[in-house]
This record gives sequence, structure tokens and C-alpha cells, in this order.
Amino acid sequence: MSDLQELIASVGALRRTLEGRGEKAPRTPPAAENSAEASASVDPSSAIFSRLSNVDPARWLARLRERLPFPVPADVSREVDAFGLDPPYLERARPLLDFLFDRWWRVHVSGLDRVPDSARMLLVANRSGILPYDGLMLAHAVERGHRAQRRPRLLAADKLMSGPFAQPMLRRLGAVRACRENAARLFDEGEWLSLFPEGGRGALKPYRQRYRLQRFECGEILSLALRRRAPIVPVAIVGGEEIHPVALRPEKLERLLGTALPLAPTLLLGPGALVPLPSQWRIRFGSPLEVGDLDPASAEDPLTANRLSERVRAAVGELLEDELERRDSVW
Repeated sequence: MSDLQELIASVGALRRTLEGRGEKAPRTPPAAENSAEASASVDPSSAIFSRLSNVDPARWLARLRERLPFPVPADVSREVDAFGLDPPYLERARPLLDFLFDRWWRVHVSGLDRVPDSARMLLVANRSGILPYDGLMLAHAVERGHRAQRRPRLLAADKLMSGPFAQPMLRRLGAVRACRENAARLFDEGEWLSLFPEGGRGALKPYRQRYRLQRFECGEILSLALRRRAPIVPVAIVGGEEIHPVALRPEKLERLLGTALPLAPTLLLGPGALVPLPSQWRIRFGSPLEVGDLDPASAEDPLTANRLSERVRAAVGELLEDELERRDSVW
């Protein structure tokens, strides 16, 4: 059975479990209980989703909201910067971010000691998952673990920053639209930035292509970092590809509708599809890229820009392969 088939079977098993949670089960004799427990212990579907066995997906967000008073778009504040960063809103979101980082995804971070304490910086990582949880967790890892306690500003794709649902929250958490003009202004202000140059190709690729780096976009931002002499730090993120796995993409229907339609096996959970799966994450920071042979004055030259992009992509890919080998379990 392939990984994707196993994942689909696991989601189906989870859905059947959740559908039966509201029904009062008859008393099972002890022998039968022991037999059922033994069967569950060897069932890979039960093993993969053991962390979700007590989750009612229809009430998960409501209960989380009660325990962690995270912000919603209706919350307002007058303390925002030119790009919409709302410090009180971010502070209110910290309990939720801490929960996701420490308890839900159990993020393991390594290599932060290699990240210099520079006035400005560009962190470049692989894209993981449909929603930008990867950017939020990357920023959280740096802010909590680095000696400078800086929070990188996420350079997010146009579709994320123009959508009616994610955009207000992302903007208030510090995200900005990924373009050269915004990056230049933030560099001038001495900000650290995070970039996911695979864009939509990386976010929406099928599960069978997980962790295969796509062609890098946003070359103008990489060139800008070179021109401004901002350290370029490669980062690998493992775990984000499993939280909303894409089973397939109906290309003909997508062309007809003019929009992406990623189909995930978690759709079998109904409202539970909104809950990201609790995969185990690993974030690995590499050393700043060696670019001494590249002339900052010629950063806009297509040949220089292409060499820089390929060098960054190779560095991220090397870290990614190493972290995949180190990972013991997806869950």
C-alpha cells in the first residue's frame, strides 16, 4: 500500500470513529475489549491518527477558542504599522501559536546558532502545505529561540494576501505581499524577512511529490538581498506537507474554473478537514550562504540572479534531504 493510500485509509478510519462518538456503545465483555485493543495496536490507521482519536472536529475550534483566547478578524486595534502589523493582535495570538508549536506539531528546531545577529536578513525555506502555517512556525521558532529575539516578517504570495479570509489575520500577524518594493522598504527599516520562493507550485503539489523542491520564483527578492548585503539563510521545514495532504488536482476542471482545486483525503472528515493534522515538525537552519564570488553591483544581471537562485535552492534542498533522513516518524 502506498503512503497516500495508507493516509486515505487512515482518514476514513478516523471519520468512522468520529461518526460513532455520539452513539452510546454497548458494554463489551473484557475479552472482547482486550481483543479490540490488540487489533487497534497493530492497525496502522489507528496508530497514525491516535492523536486525533479524542477530537470532535466540529467543536475543536470552539473549544480551542475557549481555552486559548486567540484573536479573530473582528478584533480591532489602533496600533498597526504601514503594512498592517498589529502588535496587540500578535500578542493575543501567542497562546495559540505556542500551542501549535509545542503541543500540536511538537516542533524540533536546530541550527539557530548558525543564524547571525544581523541588522537585516532573508530566511529562505521550502513551501509546506496549503495554508502558511510554515511561515508562522518559522517566525515563532526564530523569535523564541534566537538570541536576538527578532520576529521575521513573512513575504506571502499574492493569492494569500488578496484573499478575503486569510489576508486580514496574516497581515495583522506581520505578513506582507511578496514583492521587491515591500522587501526593499522592510530591509531599509532593518527587518528580518522570510521567503518561500516555491510559491503556489510548492503549496499545492500532490502528496506523492512531497518535499520535492519546485522551481524558485521571487528571484528579484533574492537579488535585492544580495545587493543590500543581507545574509541569506537557507531553512528546511519538514512536517508541513502532511497537515493538509493534497491527493490530486483535477487539471481540466481547474482550467475550466480558472482556479486551483486541491483535493485532500481529509475532506472525508467534513468540518474536521479544517483541523490541520498533528504531524511532527522539524525546522533546520543552515549557515548563511557564501556569496563572496557574486558581485552585489550586478545583482540584477539575469545570469547572476539565476546563479544565486540555484545556489539557494541547492542549499535548501540539502538541508531538506538531511532532515527527512533524520525524521523517525511523520506523527
